[in-house]
Amino acid sequence: MTTKRWVAIIAAVVLLIFSIGFRFAMNFASGMIEDLADMDTTELSEETEEDGDMSNRIAVLNLEGTIQEQEETFVSEGYQHGAFMDSIENAAEDDTIKGIVLNIDSPGGAVGATEDIHKALKEMQDDYDKPIYVSMGETAASGGYYSAATADKIFAKPSTLTGSIGVIMQSADFSGLAEKYGVEFNTIKSGKHKDIMSPTKEMTEDEEDILQSMVDEMYDEFVQVIVDGRDMDEDKVRELGDGRVYTGKQAEENGLVDEVGDFDDTLAAMKEDNDLEDAAVVSYGYDMGVFGKFNVSMQNLIQGKDKDLEVVSKLMDESDRPRAMYLY
Repeated sequence: MTTKRWVAIIAAVVLLIFSIGFRFAMNFASGMIEDLADMDTTELSEETEEDGDMSNRIAVLNLEGTIQEQEETFVSEGYQHGAFMDSIENAAEDDTIKGIVLNIDSPGGAVGATEDIHKALKEMQDDYDKPIYVSMGETAASGGYYSAATADKIFAKPSTLTGSIGVIMQSADFSGLAEKYGVEFNTIKSGKHKDIMSPTKEMTEDEEDILQSMVDEMYDEFVQVIVDGRDMDEDKVRELGDGRVYTGKQAEENGLVDEVGDFDDTLAAMKEDNDLEDAAVVSYGYDMGVFGKFNVSMQNLIQGKDKDLEVVSKLMDESDRPRAMYLY
């Protein structure tokens, strides 16, 4: 065998070994990333806002952004549903926490996640007998108001946008556009309503009736939450709950909030009403932690910098998963 042939064989073996090693390394790294993604990467944090009696404290919970249950594959900055629910549980079970100020700046969001928040706050009141006061920021609408409705007292700024009582469900209809460009969709389904709200066809009257009944049921639940939480007449709530938003001043006049005021006014009222003038004030938040920040970095690396592609991807994702929302 010639020297050149031996060199070629050795080179091929080296390349094969390198290829196997590279694939092994990539699979190992991919497995590590998946394991990290499955970890609880958010950490509940606590920051002292005002010094005072540490055995009698007021906890500030910040409900900010669109309420949603994110997929856990990668964490992202913004509202974190699991972490926020943990903060409610922590405030409820901590014997040194004597009152909660819920600071809301949210347009609402997913029905299920919003109901989770309301249920947890209601259980805090019933099981732990802790007062909850709400301070509304720029927006506390739809699911944001739903979350506030159980509070013992609600404050809103004069310019706060609140209300938007109702449910919305939307999907896109691409059938006309597809017909224009000669695109046909082939759908195999087990029942005539299996593709209800599909973006590939026009909605039928029967389908609209089915979905309207679902929305009406969720709306009834929303109304009842306000009736119970605000001790209001149901007819009055339904009159106010036609989907419109109200300013903080208008909301005070129609009984949806108790007083016009900012966060400082809310905190002062909490202290005065509940004999907590000397209480320390702490704010609960959540930190992504080292692993969370690593996941975000990896997500950005994988997604790249193509913003147009990202927008299209989000639009397709939303159109493929129509859902009911308590959203302004």
